[in-house]
Amino acid sequence: MQMTPPADPSDDVSRSEAYQNEGIRTLLGMFEHGDPAEQLSLQQILHGLEQSAFGMFLFIAILPAFIPIPGIGGAVSGPLVLLIGLQLLCGLSRPWLPGFIGKRGPKRATMHSFLSKISRPLRRLDRMLKPRLSVMIGPLPARMFTGLLLLLVGVLLSLPIPFTNYLFGFQLLLFALALIERDGALMLVNWIAAIAAVLFFGLSSGQLVNGVIELVQRWTGG
Repeated sequence: MQMTPPADPSDDVSRSEAYQNEGIRTLLGMFEHGDPAEQLSLQQILHGLEQSAFGMFLFIAILPAFIPIPGIGGAVSGPLVLLIGLQLLCGLSRPWLPGFIGKRGPKRATMHSFLSKISRPLRRLDRMLKPRLSVMIGPLPARMFTGLLLLLVGVLLSLPIPFTNYLFGFQLLLFALALIERDGALMLVNWIAAIAAVLFFGLSSGQLVNGVIELVQRWTGG
């Protein structure tokens, strides 16, 4: 009878290190050093990422939502969030970047400035978040449901609802952190909060339905 060799403990260590190399600290550390004027393309930022690619893409996509200029967040972040949500809904395991999007991205100084403003809560979250409840993150139905909610919140972000850019931006930031850290507990909280936002801001006022109709008409040329 052929004996199966025991599992090498170093394999688990290497997998653990591979995950840690895509954690919040390491992922965001790439923006701390270098020429502040350098523009980092999305292709460059997402290159080599595996589990955290969608989370990092979403993190970058929502940055304009925190710019205190009316209309900027919805016009820039909204379509990118819709693209991410659609890809997750379609079951993609890694983001697909159209060329004109992949070649664009934030300047290093912009990222550093944004991160400096949220560094304190990020450090706290870094101690709290961890890979858990993988059933909320990894399986295809979970990824598709996350994609559906991102689509709906992305539509809400795109709509001219007063004083909601920061609200939806923060909600999408938590989605991004849950994807980056593979934290199913945080993802469950995000699901509940997103459903509440859709019911309160969207369906109750009819703005979500009208927004979806407008987007479909725009895409179909109707």
